[in-house]
Amino acid sequence: MKNVDIRTVKREELADIGEVKINKEKSREGQIRDYLEQIKNPYCYKYGEYIVKIGFEDTTVTLTDRLQELILKTANV
Repeated sequence: MKNVDIRTVKREELADIGEVKINKEKSREGQIRDYLEQIKNPYCYKYGEYIVKIGFEDTTVTLTDRLQELILKTANV
């Protein structure tokens, strides 16, 4: 799934993340399952007219670490 080429992917086969609805009353695992069933490919999807492809680095740095770094850099501008 993560190896999809956004230059050749068929737009009509992609789910639009704006149409994904998550049932907040389900368990966390149930919510994740709902999301994956609806989005089909969590690495490549539509956001309106745009095609979005995401990936992750193989690192020990967490998202929280990156967000803190961003906030500190932004505050120093």
